[in-house]
Amino acid sequence: MTLLAVGGASALSSADGPTCYSRLTNDWICAQYVKDFRPELQQATIEHLQITALAVLLGVLIAFPMALVARRYARLESSILGIATGIYTIPSLALLPLMVPFTGLSKTTVVIALALYALTILVRAILEGLRGVPDEVVEAARGLGYGPTRLLFRVELPLALPVIMAGLRVATVSTVALTTIGSLVAYGGLGNLIKDGVNSNFRAELFTASLLCVVIAVLLDVVIVLTQRAMTPWARGVRA
Repeated sequence: MTLLAVGGASALSSADGPTCYSRLTNDWICAQYVKDFRPELQQATIEHLQITALAVLLGVLIAFPMALVARRYARLESSILGIATGIYTIPSLALLPLMVPFTGLSKTTVVIALALYALTILVRAILEGLRGVPDEVVEAARGLGYGPTRLLFRVELPLALPVIMAGLRVATVSTVALTTIGSLVAYGGLGNLIKDGVNSNFRAELFTASLLCVVIAVLLDVVIVLTQRAMTPWARGVRA
C-alpha cells in the first residue's frame, strides 16, 4: 500500500519511519496528521465558520420579515410555515445542483442553500417568541405612546429573545453539520476533508475533520448562550 495523500499533500516518506498515517498504519487518532496538515485544517475550519455564520445571518434576515407577516396576517401563517418546512425537505443533492446555474460553483450557492434550510427553525422560533410576549405588557407600552416599530424593537423583541435565541442555537448547530454538503460544489469547509477521507479511506483526516465540526458546533452554541445572557440581564434576575 502506498503512502496516503490528502488535500494535495503527501504523507511522510518511508525514510521518516512509520507514522500513524503511513503505509504501515492508518489510525483514527493521529497527532502527526494534525501537525503535518495544519494549514489545510486551518483553512477548512475558517471556511466552515464563514459559511456557517453567513448562512445563519442570511437565514435570520429572511426569517424575520416572514415571521412578522405570518403574525400580522393569520391567513398566511400556514402558507409561510409550509413554505419554510417544504424547503427543508428538498434533498441537498437536488437543491445545490438546481442553484448552480444561477449562482455558479461558489460559496454563495452553499450559503443560500443553508440559509433556506434554516428557515424552518428560525421562522417558527421568531413567530413563537413574539407571540409569547404578554398582552398586558404590549397594552401598557401602547398606553405609554409606543408606536408599532418602537413597540416591536424596544418591547416585544427583547422579551421574545430567549425563545428566538433557543431557535437560533438549534439552527446554528444544524447549519454547522449541513455545511459539509457544500463539498458537492467544492465549498464545504471541513466537509471537503471528510469527503476526501471517505474516498481515500484516510481515517485520521476523516476523524479529525469530523471532530472539528463538533468542536465548532459546541463553541458557537456557547457563544450564543453567552450573548443571550448579556442581552437579557433581567432574565438572570428572574431566575435568581
